[in-house]
Amino acid sequence: MTASATNGPAPPAAPADPATLLRSRQYLRLLVIAAVLGVPISAVAYWFLVLTSALGDWLYRGLPRWLELDPVPVWWPLPLLGVAGLLVGLLVQFVPGRGGESPLDGFHPGGGPPAPLPLLGIALAAVVSLGFGAVVGPEAPLIAIGGGLAAATVRLTRRPVPEQTLAVVAAAGSFAAISALLGSPLSGAFLLMEAVGIGGPMLRPILLPGLLASGIGTLVFIGLDAWTGHGLFSLALPDLPAFDRPDVAQFGWALVIGVAAAVLVTVVRRIAVPLRTLVERRTLVTVPLIGLSVAGLAIGYAQATGHDVTDVLFSGQAGLSVLVSGAAGYSVGALLLLLLCKSLAYAGSLVAFRGGPTFPAIFLGAAGGIALSHLPGLPLIPAIAMGMGAACAAMLQLPLTSVLIATILLGADGLAVMPLVIVAVTVSYVTSARLAPRPATPEAGAGARRSTPDATAPVPAPRQTVAERDGGGSSSR
Repeated sequence: MTASATNGPAPPAAPADPATLLRSRQYLRLLVIAAVLGVPISAVAYWFLVLTSALGDWLYRGLPRWLELDPVPVWWPLPLLGVAGLLVGLLVQFVPGRGGESPLDGFHPGGGPPAPLPLLGIALAAVVSLGFGAVVGPEAPLIAIGGGLAAATVRLTRRPVPEQTLAVVAAAGSFAAISALLGSPLSGAFLLMEAVGIGGPMLRPILLPGLLASGIGTLVFIGLDAWTGHGLFSLALPDLPAFDRPDVAQFGWALVIGVAAAVLVTVVRRIAVPLRTLVERRTLVTVPLIGLSVAGLAIGYAQATGHDVTDVLFSGQAGLSVLVSGAAGYSVGALLLLLLCKSLAYAGSLVAFRGGPTFPAIFLGAAGGIALSHLPGLPLIPAIAMGMGAACAAMLQLPLTSVLIATILLGADGLAVMPLVIVAVTVSYVTSARLAPRPATPEAGAGARRSTPDATAPVPAPRQTVAERDGGGSSSR
């Protein structure tokens, strides 16, 4: 990945003696910097989420009322997503950094935080994608925004800064930006830690500034919510019924859900691969067409089921709680059609728009779990938990993060369902790896580097790019 990557800084090089580092005055100074930067960066992240949420509400509700279109016409999403595709296409084509990395590439470390101009392109492409209803989440652009702002602030001092220090400060900015997004500061911290692959004796010294910035960022989100009333923008599932304990039948369902989630995500990726080739060749034509197709899928779903187009559109961050709380109002047929339409819209959005891959995967997992809960031996709560964890693991290839997100979202039921989630996530993770194309042999590497990469594979391990895992080739750039 380049310096314009949406996934934040590369893991810093580790000094030889962590204990000496922890006792040093320079490390205390680093903690202070992380704490101080956590406040404004988390505030920027909060208002970014306010902006994208308000833009979506205005485009799909306020603007039709202002135009005196009552009720809102069936065709209304078509011009919005067509315009969104054109705007994102222009940003990808002409702005340095191409609006950030494709969500299809997932999370992996890159060459450093984005420079100011590419960072602006990342923010603009994300605002358009999220606000106009593309099926992507806000986590990847927020990671880039947090890391980029933190690094830019340090550079403003015009003092020589070691690359390792800059990388840790940028990572702390990314921690702060997504601190409250995934239900808990720990979820975002695990996501970044597992994606970057931090481990060994340097885990604590490198992770501590990020955890500090994440905790402070969460407090800033809570304070801004209390002050403005706009909400926490944290993934949550309130008012769930109590779940006692799992049984043998539910462990059997964990195997089924793990395999099903891996197959679903693999299908999404296999649909996305040829679309990415077309997008790279003719961006200004294909991205608006994909936007129109996403709108068409949402319209078809709404007309067939009577549910809202927003079930298919947007990331699912706000729609997840609506879906779960209203699960009784969805027939099995409506849920299966939702899975079909949202998966196709997700595949198109992964290659055409800019954002993160996490929230739509979680939403699809929850929808699939609700559908399966109509079968014998599978209560609603464990079905939702296993579906969310398994789908998230198949898409992100981050099993620890997936288990943590799914259990934290379940609140008081989280500990009870955790064994089931662990089994489902493990099965999904292994199955998705087995469904991925085999890495090219060294002898085939030269020829593979001249071909278009096959990104149907799950998001690779942090120390590999998608192209490297699939045998070489150019990235989405």
